[in-house]
Amino acid sequence: MRSILRYLFLATMVSALAAFGSGTAFATSIGTPSAASVAAVTPSAGQVVGIAHPVTIQFTAAVVDRARAERAIDIKSTRSLAGTFAWTNDREVTWTPTGFLPARSPISVRIGSARTEFRTNVGVIADGNMSNHTFTVTVGGGAPRVMPASMGKPGRETPSGTFPILEQFRSIVFDSRTIGIPLNSSEGYLLNGEYAERLTWGGVFVHSAPWSVDSQGYANVSHGCINLSPDDAAWYYEIASIGDPVSMHW
Repeated sequence: MRSILRYLFLATMVSALAAFGSGTAFATSIGTPSAASVAAVTPSAGQVVGIAHPVTIQFTAAVVDRARAERAIDIKSTRSLAGTFAWTNDREVTWTPTGFLPARSPISVRIGSARTEFRTNVGVIADGNMSNHTFTVTVGGGAPRVMPASMGKPGRETPSGTFPILEQFRSIVFDSRTIGIPLNSSEGYLLNGEYAERLTWGGVFVHSAPWSVDSQGYANVSHGCINLSPDDAAWYYEIASIGDPVSMHW
């Protein structure tokens, strides 16, 4: 009986060591990332994005030593780029650049032995002035296009800060229930929208708003979004990309 038990114990140990050597046991936790431990990198290889786009790295398993993992991540163009890390959970980290990424440039991302590369566009920068009710866009450092706009009204103010475009929609349904306003409320709405760029997951968009054209350039009347005329919204939709920065301020 002892010989049988000893045989089973040795067989189990050999199996465990073989699994570790093949990388199976490594998947339970990660210290220093390697090519095998990286599940996905966003932006994806070859993608062209705006100059405020963050880099998100997903791992195949929980990262035990986050500081060590961050040191293994190198993001650069022709030189190393400064940025900050934020962990969404124990398998995902997002790197946000300090300032903007260089325009018209390749951006390489290296994590251990894994490497990928994406590119930035010409640099499409939007500036929303909530005091002057304007939305100004420059493309590649060219002459600015200043557009009348309407932002969030008192009590529903548009947040200040710089936001990269998260998503774009040629058409979309705006439903007040998604921001906590019932349809039967005096503030409720259910509208078909066009030419929309999402700035926050909480429901702030830049979009066409034919219903507020008379207020654009004069007053803030929206529920937090940046309202543009149909023509201006269509123009911005055509030149904007995911990751383009939109800075909102008073």
